[in-house]
Amino acid sequence: MNVQFKKGVLELCVLVLISKKDQYGYELAQNISRNIEVADGTLYPLLRRLTKEQYLSTYLAESSEGPARKYYALTEHGKAYMNLLVEEWNQFSNAVNDFIEEVLN
Repeated sequence: MNVQFKKGVLELCVLVLISKKDQYGYELAQNISRNIEVADGTLYPLLRRLTKEQYLSTYLAESSEGPARKYYALTEHGKAYMNLLVEEWNQFSNAVNDFIEEVLN
């Protein structure tokens, strides 16, 4: 997939995934990678930024497989932001699809 496409939608994908279930970084990377190839070096700075901007909160939880894990949860502010991004994405993707269809047909 085009790198510029991925950069544009990664934030939205992270927020949508976390809205369904609190996740730790590695778990989130695995879940995103099922559909979009993402480098760890891209994901963690994004998580730090979203946390700093108060769209996400974090907490530590014990793990049966090793040290405690840092989980990310969507805040109410983050949920409102995610809903705005989803709406904007739908408008944008529909406009691009309409444009492509109009030009190619």
